[in-house]
Amino acid sequence: MFSITVRDHMMIAHSFRGEVFGPAQRLHGATYVVDARFTRTELDADNIVVDIGLATTQLGEVLAGLNYRNLDEDPAFAGVNTSTEFLAKVVADRLADRIAAGELGEAARGLAAVEVTLRESHVAWASYERRL
Repeated sequence: MFSITVRDHMMIAHSFRGEVFGPAQRLHGATYVVDARFTRTELDADNIVVDIGLATTQLGEVLAGLNYRNLDEDPAFAGVNTSTEFLAKVVADRLADRIAAGELGEAARGLAAVEVTLRESHVAWASYERRL
């Protein structure tokens, strides 16, 4: 399996519901380093996994929709605990939609999977892998 990874970051605010979250039930911020890993079984006709420039641009555009936002105020997340794990899936799903729409180039339709990792710190992170 071949892969490339591109990186960006985002800053969000949110709160959680449920005793399991302790003090995180109050509004707080999170800064995530975001890695998007694209994989395929065989390289495309240009001997690449995906155009790294397009992958970087598309990740940035997906994150722009979340960056500097209070997710508690976003109707798309009403009643949802926007955990790191959940947000990794949101970003992966939005990238998958862009891949399907051809926004990472036609050859990107041959990708096998996209995996998104959100790093909260140097000691804690969460990932979600989506098969394409």
